[in-house]
Amino acid sequence: MALGFIGTGIMGSRMAINLLKNGHDVIVHNRTQANAQPVIDAGATWAETPATVAQQTDIVFTMLAHPNAVESVALGENGLLSALSEGNLWVDCSTVNPMFVRRMAEQASKHGIHYMDAPVAGSKNQAQEAQLVFFVGGADDDVATCQPYFEAMGKAVNHVGGVSMGTSLKLVINHLLATSMLAFAEGLALGESLGIDRETLLNTIVGGPVAPPYLAGKRAKIASDTYETEFPLRWMQKDTAMVAETAFDAGVAMPSANITKEIFQLATRFGYGDDDFSAIYAFLAHNKGEVNTSD
Repeated sequence: MALGFIGTGIMGSRMAINLLKNGHDVIVHNRTQANAQPVIDAGATWAETPATVAQQTDIVFTMLAHPNAVESVALGENGLLSALSEGNLWVDCSTVNPMFVRRMAEQASKHGIHYMDAPVAGSKNQAQEAQLVFFVGGADDDVATCQPYFEAMGKAVNHVGGVSMGTSLKLVINHLLATSMLAFAEGLALGESLGIDRETLLNTIVGGPVAPPYLAGKRAKIASDTYETEFPLRWMQKDTAMVAETAFDAGVAMPSANITKEIFQLATRFGYGDDDFSAIYAFLAHNKGEVNTSD
């Protein structure tokens, strides 16, 4: 069975390549063909539009940056929902918000299409090594159908519940990632301002009881002040904004989420948006200069 894959950025390209490595035929589309070239070189077939992908496959995976991109691919001109055959499956691995997921599921249902939300935990390295963790919302039968493909791309599948439940859990996790990274960065900046050298701070905090384990993977970036992107800071800002929006819809007070999204937005405006999200430390400790007002 040929699989469709739309969205070949940092994460999607590596996920699609792992499907190919596991012997699956993949038909791929991306807004910019050049960004899909590594997947094409690995054996995928290029399609000019999302509809072309859908016409040739029974299951389409999407991995896109934000809700507007997902909606355009699904419902825009040459969108995938108009081309998938009734009964086929759309699996969206993008990080969006639960309200948007439910709206996309409703649109898919109108076309007779099964829909699943399956965002992931992990960044570039985990995607490359097929070590992603999937958080899935959808029907049991659809999850079972996709189990071999999830296993080709990741190390674990958590079926959280019905549609939108996978996305709900992913937002909880990204909230914890963003706020803990910010608190860690603030702590380092404070320690350095008090005269403690960075190496001593990192040796003491990273791996200790107050530091989340993932920070060990960010240590080298912070120690060297080089922030090669695994997960862009601007997308973490987008996710924190969705957390705040979702909390408002749910009637939950989340003051730390609102503060965090504004600090990440400031960092983006100061030019850190395309760096790894751990560059929030660099923004707090020593910003690059004039604010960039073009974003």
